[in-house]
Amino acid sequence: MSKDWWHQTGGMPWGYMAFGRPGRFFETGEIRLAILSLLSEGPKHGYQLMKEMEERSGGMYRSSAGSVYPTLQQLEDEELIRSDQQSGKRVYSLTEAGLRELERDPDAVRRIWQRAEQWEEWRHCMNPSLMWVIGPLAVTVRAAWSAAGRVSGKNDGEVRVRDILDRARRDLEHL
Repeated sequence: MSKDWWHQTGGMPWGYMAFGRPGRFFETGEIRLAILSLLSEGPKHGYQLMKEMEERSGGMYRSSAGSVYPTLQQLEDEELIRSDQQSGKRVYSLTEAGLRELERDPDAVRRIWQRAEQWEEWRHCMNPSLMWVIGPLAVTVRAAWSAAGRVSGKNDGEVRVRDILDRARRDLEHL
């Protein structure tokens, strides 16, 4: 999927998964940046890092010790972070080299946390008591899809379908 598609859909997790995109929250190399970013806010132990990543994604992403601790070890081996024992726990902090690494691509870090915020927003939609909306939504999607097929290639028709859908979205957002 293109980054334009992701932007156009507002980063909707259900679209992310439904259209065949891998169900991974972090792309290659992003967990490194996420950990460095979290450590730039202050020292943390591994469990704190895992919990904060989960919280920032609204619970939609749950890291495992099998992904976090090897990454921490790699970052430590690269001297981007250091660890100290505090109250019986191994606490990690960012080094100057780690800060420089983090500053190399601030846009990538920004994208990670924007995506996490979008997932966090969707957490509120995962309430089982709201499942009644699926029926009307499915009927609306089918009608929009059908209309789009009928007007495909006709610029004024495509604009009308978009306008109708945008109006419905705005009406729902204002409820």
